[in-house]
Amino acid sequence: MKHVLSFVRNAAICVGLWIALVSPSVARAERQLPTEKSPLMRYTLSNGLDVILQSNRRVPTVTVNLWYHVGSKDEPNGKNGFAHLFEHVMFQGSKHVGEDRFFKYLERVGATGINGTTNTDRTNYFETVPANQLELALWLESDRMGFLLDHADDKTFKSQREVVKNERRQNYENAPYGLVSKFIVEHTYPEEHPYHKLTIGTPEDLDRATIDDVRTFFNTWYVPNNATLVMVGDFEESHAKELVERYFSPIPRGRVPTRRQTPKLNLISETLLPIEASVKLPRLVISWPTPAGFAPDDADLDLAAGVLASGKTSRLYKRLVYDARIAADVFAHQSSAKLGSRFEISATIQPGHTAEEALALADDELSKLQSSGPTADELARAKASQKSTLVFEAEKQGSWANMINYYADATGDPGFYEHDLTRYEAVTQASIQSAVTQHLQKNQRVVALVKANPSAPVAGRLVEATGESK
Repeated sequence: MKHVLSFVRNAAICVGLWIALVSPSVARAERQLPTEKSPLMRYTLSNGLDVILQSNRRVPTVTVNLWYHVGSKDEPNGKNGFAHLFEHVMFQGSKHVGEDRFFKYLERVGATGINGTTNTDRTNYFETVPANQLELALWLESDRMGFLLDHADDKTFKSQREVVKNERRQNYENAPYGLVSKFIVEHTYPEEHPYHKLTIGTPEDLDRATIDDVRTFFNTWYVPNNATLVMVGDFEESHAKELVERYFSPIPRGRVPTRRQTPKLNLISETLLPIEASVKLPRLVISWPTPAGFAPDDADLDLAAGVLASGKTSRLYKRLVYDARIAADVFAHQSSAKLGSRFEISATIQPGHTAEEALALADDELSKLQSSGPTADELARAKASQKSTLVFEAEKQGSWANMINYYADATGDPGFYEHDLTRYEAVTQASIQSAVTQHLQKNQRVVALVKANPSAPVAGRLVEATGESK
């Protein structure tokens, strides 16, 4: 079967390369270009690949956005960092694409936005190409889906493992406050929880990995029936379907395992994390586990974050930065995820002040929001900001393609955009007050108190966690 598949693929590759790289651009027929996006078209190949198309002729480009439904939450014990490692390995070449040739093929034809990202829930890959180079993008993506392991050997694996470890050093171990997030997630989620470890991976787990581990992980998760392919831009739907069928349908489906059960969180006391770091300014980070993305209260907490810390007139900015002048900055964010979200407030503290001082003032403002809710003006501003963010992102082709994939994965409906706008419109002053009261309690949070200490690592070291409520 493998030899037959390879023969079919080689024939298709020859045709695809000739069209995409050798032949001159073919003048497209004169046509009236519509200004609106066409309806979404969704279908499934026989091998299980989920495909979503949306033609939009406003600009002569196409974005290809491919999600593999695997993130760090799916990694086996002792294999932390594999999902992120594959994000790197996937760009190094496949059976018919030479080492480091993936970017070169795309850049040669004027592609932009070529990248991939990994988080707890998924790994995505994307590029925007001129409309007449769609076939090239699909050939490249299908070749690494079907034939990555024909190229990736121990040398490739080890080189990218070192790249990932260096990325960890740069962004975590050698970065100011770099390990604070690690301490927070480890004390928010128990060891058996899929979100207990950072997506970046641990050096110990990466060092223990073998090329056989890599092959097993790839064959388990990087299969067509665990992926969703989104294409948005200037194409004829019938032609796009033909290309998808040609390049992806020969790839056999896999056997995706049952996902790990998510243990219920049971935070019954405040956890304090005293941290020392070789930094000039102390820092405060307050973190609560909150409902998953699109669950009840998720939208309310999004807007509550805006009320608390979006703009210079927001409650926490005015209180901590402008009035008390004990903080240099302050942020609040509802970080939504599939198995549960986190609501965070963070502030960088001015010299001569402490994180504990900022915590007391932040708690006072939270108490006020819990007792009376936001004002009508605060709610209106938060809604306007959230809506404008969604509208502006939807207007960018690359962002829109990723939003479609996100909606499809999180809600099952790739066309959830209008419902997303509606759920924010439905938020009221009372519903924000209720959500903040229910989910942002002292006995449900982890508080990182970072103190400046020149003898400590710049990334921070945890002194001793305490789980007693105050």
